[in-house]
Amino acid sequence: MTQSNPDLGRLAGQTVVVIGASAGIGLETARGVRDAGGQVVMVGRNPERLRQAADELRPLSTAAFDATDTDRVERFFRDLPGTVDHVISTAGGPSYMPLADMDPAEARDHFGGRLAMTLAIALYSRDKVRAGGTLLFVGGTGGRRPAVGMTVTSALTAALPAVTANLALELAPVRVNLIAAGFVDTPLSASLLGERLEARREELRTTLPIGRVVGPEDVAALAVHLMCNEALTGGTYDIDGGQQLLSR
Repeated sequence: MTQSNPDLGRLAGQTVVVIGASAGIGLETARGVRDAGGQVVMVGRNPERLRQAADELRPLSTAAFDATDTDRVERFFRDLPGTVDHVISTAGGPSYMPLADMDPAEARDHFGGRLAMTLAIALYSRDKVRAGGTLLFVGGTGGRRPAVGMTVTSALTAALPAVTANLALELAPVRVNLIAAGFVDTPLSASLLGERLEARREELRTTLPIGRVVGPEDVAALAVHLMCNEALTGGTYDIDGGQQLLSR
């Protein structure tokens, strides 16, 4: 049965900057914004993938750069004409580093780079997002349970909700929220799991309370809702199909 979209048309006349827009959750969010009547500015690291995505969605503009380059983030927002209604960043991924194999400098760069990127987006977009608009980040839930190799990712999983809550106070009346996703069936997941991908999908289909795997369109729908609901700020919103309810 086809479900109606309660946010259909609610972004009409609005502009959303999507960082990480060339694939996965970012691309689906850009599609969701367009479906809800909004316009998008698409940012991606891979120029060719970004071009292909732009051919489909016809954004207002595109910019190809790595969002961990904070100087480039500053230039992007400085040169962005006018104001926008919302900014979402899906950039960044998990880091699996068992202590025995860990390079402390690499761990520092991953943790510090992700934190610096988050703060740079907040800092340099603050004069570009309208009052009542949204700054939205996408993180994860996987690091909430201790496991070998999850030390760095667990630290980020714990840090991002606190960063989000503090930014919501500092940037008010701009709203700041965090989406914490579990496993999402994206090209990034495929690249991380390789030949184990289909087994992981089947495991989740048979164990998750929702009876299926969470897709990027599910996360995109939540992102669009957070943009539309102007009573929400400072929160972390889990989307994992009930994965955290299960014992290992």
